[in-house]
Amino acid sequence: MNIQSPHVALRAALYLRVSTTRQAEHDVSIPDQRKQGEAWCASRGYRLVETFVEAGASATNDRRPEFQRMIEAGTSKPAPFDVLVVHSFSRFFRDHFELEFYVRKLAKNGVKLVSITQEMGDDPMHVMMRQIMALFDEYQSKENAKHVLRAMNENARQGFWNGARPPIGYRIIAAEQRGSKTKKKLEIDSLHADTVRLIYRLFLEGDGTAGPMGVKAITNYLNERRIFTRDGGRWGLAQIHSVLTRTTYIGEHRFNTRSHKNREKKPESEVAIMAVPPLIDRETFEAVQARLKSRNPMVTPARISSGPTLLTGICFCAKCGGAMTLRTGRGSAGGTYRYYTCSTKARQGKTGCEGRTIPMDKLDNLIVDHIEDRLLQPSRLETILASIIDRRQERTERGREHLAELNRRITEADQRLNRLYDAIENGVADLDDSALKERITGLKAIREQAKADAERVQAALDNAGNQAVSPEMLTAFARTARERLRLRNGGYRRDHLRALAQRVEVADQEVRIMGSKSELLRTLVAAASGQTAAFGVHSSVLKWRAGEDSNSRPPDS
Repeated sequence: MNIQSPHVALRAALYLRVSTTRQAEHDVSIPDQRKQGEAWCASRGYRLVETFVEAGASATNDRRPEFQRMIEAGTSKPAPFDVLVVHSFSRFFRDHFELEFYVRKLAKNGVKLVSITQEMGDDPMHVMMRQIMALFDEYQSKENAKHVLRAMNENARQGFWNGARPPIGYRIIAAEQRGSKTKKKLEIDSLHADTVRLIYRLFLEGDGTAGPMGVKAITNYLNERRIFTRDGGRWGLAQIHSVLTRTTYIGEHRFNTRSHKNREKKPESEVAIMAVPPLIDRETFEAVQARLKSRNPMVTPARISSGPTLLTGICFCAKCGGAMTLRTGRGSAGGTYRYYTCSTKARQGKTGCEGRTIPMDKLDNLIVDHIEDRLLQPSRLETILASIIDRRQERTERGREHLAELNRRITEADQRLNRLYDAIENGVADLDDSALKERITGLKAIREQAKADAERVQAALDNAGNQAVSPEMLTAFARTARERLRLRNGGYRRDHLRALAQRVEVADQEVRIMGSKSELLRTLVAAASGQTAAFGVHSSVLKWRAGEDSNSRPPDS
């Protein structure tokens, strides 16, 4: 403590803080803290030299601008004040270790921390009492945080939005009034919802001129065509990846997924699921997740994508989910044979998995024969694709309705701009008015965004009109696909197979062959249009099988 003359008043500084508006409504509001602090200093003859005010900041950490400014001043030499006055120690810090750290740091520079509601001396007993009170403050803070989080989780489970900015494609609306609180929900923002759907469509199908796009290609596609983000900015890779992986778009917004302090991922049992209107159907979303996983170099090494084996990377054990990998051995006659076996079983033996082992030639023949005999029949293709074609027609109709809405927005924005321009010309409004300028800029932004969206929707509708599926297309596609699957030397075309089936699961009594309807339709349309990339390697969740009739029993190994 700085030594002062008996006739020189000690210099004091006030630190005032509230963390929530609720506290401001009670006896710890900023004005009340200031009033009590000033009266306390006056009663002791302290000269108040500075006041630090921290509104809306938590005391659980030191990331507070005024707090840091106060500590910097209190530890500078010479210190501008001798006493730092707080309403209570919890206003200063709730973590007792951090509290003691800063108390000692200030004391080393001759500055004493005092509380007007928890007055204490410097003897060991009072130091211990201050530490005990700090422990109770820390405990109360953590308990309050726990109860607040529990209430927010329940709020989310009931379908109400907890705040913050919603994902692109949604907007916040008032849902109901509960006392003085307004409960809010999310609804689909039609102006940006189609951008989200476009991103999914580009990832799975492409733009009609080429195959499916990756995250980087989609980012370039949107930015080149001036399809902006919600803020009118350019898209980035992380934003596109976030859109493609966010479960909100299938109607399941995940709340409380990470710790607030260290951003560590929380266990699934603590995550609250909030129901919202879905933008994307579940089949499409799962197809995207499977394709993202298959493209992840940490999951699918490059050798799997380029290996010579027909089913490498798409063949899995139905028991444990592990990959079926190629193994070689020698027979009794000295010949070499190749077979698929469960990788878990190969590494750990039967204690890891009792999965099957099947000769490579037998499983390859089984898969290709089944695709040729069952899938590549025009009537079967028509049955498989009926539902997705119907959905595309519904999507086209929604697209027309959305295009009409966008054109109405463009017309409305133009009319409102013209009225403002007329007002300026007639001297009713002043062009230098900042509010008027802001309004004109906002209307122009709405109009340009709506125009860009309208062009995109129109292009999608034009492209959809070129994708009608006829019986002749089905017959030609089936014939061509059967021809291209087999090579003259008796082998198979690996890339052509994966345009039709992207996952094979081997069980004890059956082999399940699965494929994406969206991929199948895209391949069919591309083949019909004569594109050279009609067949390509695609990975997605595999859904075209319809029950047991699409399954084949493997030959005994």
